[in-house]
Amino acid sequence: MPFVTWLKRHLVVIAGLCTLAYLLLPNVIVTVFSFNKPKGRFNYEWQQFSTDAWKDPCGVADMCGSLSISLQIAVWATVGATILGTMIAFALVRYRFRARGAVNSLIFLPMAMPEVVMAASLLTLFLNMGAQLGFWTILIAHIMFCLSFVVTAVKARVMSMDPRLEEAARDLYAGPVQTFVRVTLPIAAPGIAAGALLSFALSFDDFIITNFNAGSTVTFPMFVWGSAQRGTPVQINVIGTAMFLVAVLFVLVSMLVTNRRNSQKA
Repeated sequence: MPFVTWLKRHLVVIAGLCTLAYLLLPNVIVTVFSFNKPKGRFNYEWQQFSTDAWKDPCGVADMCGSLSISLQIAVWATVGATILGTMIAFALVRYRFRARGAVNSLIFLPMAMPEVVMAASLLTLFLNMGAQLGFWTILIAHIMFCLSFVVTAVKARVMSMDPRLEEAARDLYAGPVQTFVRVTLPIAAPGIAAGALLSFALSFDDFIITNFNAGSTVTFPMFVWGSAQRGTPVQINVIGTAMFLVAVLFVLVSMLVTNRRNSQKA
């Protein structure tokens, strides 16, 4: 009975930990196999512990080149989608105009539409325009499908803002620019940051839309897919592990900064 009582009290925590472990299991496997030394071409079975891949992460031809292309596209797509998405979110929340309801509905289409449909549509558009497929067509496509996620995140934040704070700033003789920079932007910053981070992750990870509109340009997901056909190098696991660790470090730093700010306010 005491065990049953304890289990009932901690059931939610246990379920949460089990779910987290299930989600992190692929990352653990990728990390473990980044230290493997396979005897054949495929890194699917554990053979021998080795740090050779970590010493030479760019040892596979064209892998770091494709990684660089993916990072560039992800950064520029994040910047473009964040700027445009933030302006659209403010316009949808703060202003009333014709077709506002239609625009709100259209914003969600890229999120609800299957990627293969959007990829084929964008490819048709680029071919009809006579555009050469490559870096720029990938970038335009990524900005288009990341835009909806930024608008959704920023719009939710802007809708929860108290307009009296901006009115108080104007009552204290702050101009429109000062009010936006000192009041509006800091309050909306968490939503903007969430949209930007989501855009970066989606852009870097995308394969279907990129594959349709890449031409001869090879991004990191495309390189991984191509490598899986002829052999999976250990360096792919090294890059995946490194990116996972960077993401975890970023989250921990953000939590520390937030906790420090909250403690200072208290």
